[in-house]
Amino acid sequence: MAKKSLKKGDIVRMNYDAYIADNEKLYDTTYEDKAKENGMYNEQYKYAPMPYIVGSGKLFPALDAAISAAEIGKKTIVEIPSEEGAGARDPKLLETHPLREFHKQEINPYPGLEVSLGERRGTVLSVGAGRVKVDFNNPLAGKNLRYEFEITEIVDTNEEKAKAILDMDFGTSDGFEFEFSEGKVSVRMPDMVKFNQGWPMSKFRIVSDLRDSFGVDTVEFIETWTRAPAADKSAPEEE
Repeated sequence: MAKKSLKKGDIVRMNYDAYIADNEKLYDTTYEDKAKENGMYNEQYKYAPMPYIVGSGKLFPALDAAISAAEIGKKTIVEIPSEEGAGARDPKLLETHPLREFHKQEINPYPGLEVSLGERRGTVLSVGAGRVKVDFNNPLAGKNLRYEFEITEIVDTNEEKAKAILDMDFGTSDGFEFEFSEGKVSVRMPDMVKFNQGWPMSKFRIVSDLRDSFGVDTVEFIETWTRAPAADKSAPEEE
């Protein structure tokens, strides 16, 4: 049977291992056992095949191209030199800031800590004499990379496609419900979204991907607030 080729816009799920090729260090994976073996396990992360929209350009171009050309169920390896990945390190992005800036945010900086200053994220390199040196380069800048991945499936039903987009753009599709009609996708939101600070930014990505994947103009979000039932005042009080 001829292999099914992928086309731009297909939604797939894939497992992968990502290495810094210079020292063979694993820095990302979808496999829980490998994350634990390499001391990088995160209990808040869901280890499962990652959803991706083929040809969407959300990954490094060389990796995106390798995914487009990959065969389902077959391991693919792609090497990405630093200039085609996160680029070269920029010495101008190594900055020194007063320690008091961090204390104002109730942050006790130490080497290796990821911090946010303004709208920029960086990694603390050193702390001393009331000063903190921060690297605002992409953590992968200047590094050669290698990805080993395997596409496990093409997502083909409307429900599973919508769930994959939520998993990709928001991190989870748990509790979401979907309705599909001509020209519109309706998304019923679970209660936990109401209290998630990352939801507003994720929503813009979700709208864009749902529109492109389903060829619709309208994405509707349905938010429901239900009053808790009042206590029954006629019930006798316990002694």
